[in-house]
Amino acid sequence: MSALCLYDYELDENCYKVRLLLAALGLTFRKIAVDMFPGAEEMAPSLLALNPTGSLPILQDDDLTLHGAEAILLYLAHHYDPSLQWLPRTPTLFGQVAMWLQFATVQCGASVLARRQSLFTAEAGEIGLLRQSKHALRIMDDHMTLREFDGDVWFVGTSATIADLALFPAIALSRDYGVEHEAYPALRRWMRKIRHLPGFLTMPGIPNYY
Repeated sequence: MSALCLYDYELDENCYKVRLLLAALGLTFRKIAVDMFPGAEEMAPSLLALNPTGSLPILQDDDLTLHGAEAILLYLAHHYDPSLQWLPRTPTLFGQVAMWLQFATVQCGASVLARRQSLFTAEAGEIGLLRQSKHALRIMDDHMTLREFDGDVWFVGTSATIADLALFPAIALSRDYGVEHEAYPALRRWMRKIRHLPGFLTMPGIPNYY
């Protein structure tokens, strides 16, 4: 049996994505707390040896070390989900999941920066970051609105995938950087579905009203 170990910061949205999937898969793991703010422990030599980019999360599984939330989600879903729900193997669905994982990394990157600036620098979010964040959320809300017209409730396919988990923090934590949820009704309905997934975990900053 492998020994999963997650280097984790409780308030980091990327670490949270990985915790969500670990919980959904019912996997036991050892969590090593890393003080990102204000300690910057992710830049310590011991952690840079595991991840030279100086970021979290970092996952170790026996001799394998991975960093980057989306890469870790792909690995966990591929290796530990025999049902194939979280990472469908059919080419169309696999491609769509991969597309939304990239969206979570690139387009939603502004929301990560805006949130960290608001939480940890005591400054208001930069206008450019807020504009980019809202644009990404609008794309997501429009997508889910169209999905609802076809009777679908998840970003890809007919059940929750790692695409949903990767995208969830961008909107669920948006109030931390000054973006309210009222303008994104389809995402609000989708967030309710996420909250009812088996093993769902919340984190500080996620409201419980939806």
